[in-house]
Amino acid sequence: MGMAWCLPLFSQTSEDHFRSPLKEVLQGIHDRYGLRIEYDEEQVKDKWVDYAPWRYRADGEKTLDRILALSDLDAEKDASGTYHLRSFQYHERSPEEGVADLHRLEGLYADRMAWENRRAVLRKGFRERLGLDGFPKKPTSAPRLTPIRKYKDYSVQNFSIETLPGVYLCGSIYRPLKVKGRMPVVFNPDGHFDSARYRLDGQYRAANLARMGMLSVSYDLFGWWGESELQVMRQAHYSSHVQPLQVHNATMLFDWILSLPEADTSRVAITGASGGGSQAMLMTALDDRIKVSVPVVMMSSFFAGGCPCESGMGIHLCAGGTNNVEIAAMAAPRPLLIISDGQDWTRLVPVNDMPFLRRTYGFYGAGAQVTDVYLGKEGHDYGTSKRQAMYAFLDRVFRLNGAGVRTADGIYQETGVVIEPHDALRAFGPGGRDLPANALHGWEEVEKLVRAYMK
Repeated sequence: MGMAWCLPLFSQTSEDHFRSPLKEVLQGIHDRYGLRIEYDEEQVKDKWVDYAPWRYRADGEKTLDRILALSDLDAEKDASGTYHLRSFQYHERSPEEGVADLHRLEGLYADRMAWENRRAVLRKGFRERLGLDGFPKKPTSAPRLTPIRKYKDYSVQNFSIETLPGVYLCGSIYRPLKVKGRMPVVFNPDGHFDSARYRLDGQYRAANLARMGMLSVSYDLFGWWGESELQVMRQAHYSSHVQPLQVHNATMLFDWILSLPEADTSRVAITGASGGGSQAMLMTALDDRIKVSVPVVMMSSFFAGGCPCESGMGIHLCAGGTNNVEIAAMAAPRPLLIISDGQDWTRLVPVNDMPFLRRTYGFYGAGAQVTDVYLGKEGHDYGTSKRQAMYAFLDRVFRLNGAGVRTADGIYQETGVVIEPHDALRAFGPGGRDLPANALHGWEEVEKLVRAYMK
C-alpha cells in the first residue's frame, strides 16, 4: 500500500469511522492488489467510505465489491482485466447466486398445494406492488381502427386504445384471410430493440403467425420507438411507473381482442423477446386467459431485467423474494416454451433453470408441457431459428394450419410476408397527424395520472 494511502489513517480513530475518500480507497486497492480500475470523476465525486481499511480481505476482487457496495456501485470486468465502475446492478446476480436462490425456493414447496399457495401469494404481491386494482376496468373510449390492408393470405389493421384518459396504446392486428369462424390469438409484445415492432423480425413474426391461422396482435412498449413517443420522450421509458402502465395497457388490450367474435379464448398465446419476454412471463403469471407462453432470450435465475419497465417496481422482492424462473413457472401447467441462447444471461438455462421448471410442472404430472430450445451459438434477438422454434411449438400446441407455410422438411417459410414501411404501421399516421386532441404530452402528466390510479 502506498504512503499516500497510509498516512491519513494515523490521525483517524473509530470515532471518525476511519473515513476516506472513495477515490483514495480505489487507489489503495490498485496499489495493494494491482487491480486496474476505471471510472468517471462524477462517479466518485464527494463519496467517502467508512472503515475502508477494515473491509480489506485477502482477495482483491472481494475487497473491491465490499467497498463499492457502500456507495451503491459495483464493477464490471472486461476482457483485459480492467474493472469499470457502474451503478449497482440491482437486477443482476452471479449464476451461483441464481442457483442458490432456486434451491431456496424449492424448499418452500414440495407439492402442488404448497406451490399453488405460493403462486397465489406471489400474484397478490405483484398486483399490490404494481397498484393494479386501482386502474380503470375499461378503456376511456372506443378503440380507433385504420383501414385494413390486404395481402395474399393475411391482412393488417392498426389500432389505438385509450387505456387511460389521454394515454394511448398502439399496435397492429394481423388476420388470416382464409380462416372462417373463431381462431387462436397470439399477443406479440415487443422488447428493447431498435425500431421495435416495426423492424423486420417483428413484422415477420406477427404476419407469419397470421398466415398460420392465428389472430396475431403486435403492440408497443410504452415510450420505446412506438407512437407513445408522440406523447413522451423516450427517457420516460426508464421510469419505474412505466411497469404498471404497461401491465394495464396489456390488460386493456387483452380485454378488447378477446371480446372479438373471431377470437378463440381457449387458445391464447403470448410471445416476446428480451423486454417482450419479461412482459410475456409477467402477463402469463397474472392472467389465466393466457394459455401458452413463449418467452425468448429473457428467463434467467440470475437476471431480473435491467429496465425499470421490467423490475423497477420491485416485484422480485415479493413474498420473501422471487426470480424470473419462478415467475415463468407460474404458467404451470399451461404449455411453456423457453428459448435461450449462448451469449447473454440465458446461457445457463438448460443446466441451471430447466430442472426447477420441470419440478414445478411435475406437481401437475405435466412435465411434457414445459420445454426449452437452447441455441448456444446465437445471441440476444428474436432471429430466424428462434422464430422457427416458436412457430413449430404453437403449430403443435394449437393444431394450426402450419402446413400452409411449412415445407416438407419442416421449415416455416416467411417469404410470403410483406415488409411494410414504418409509416404504414402507425395508428396515428405519419408524424402523428391523427393523434387525438386530448392526448397528454410529457411524462410528468402521464406519471401523475398513473400514480393517481395506483392503490
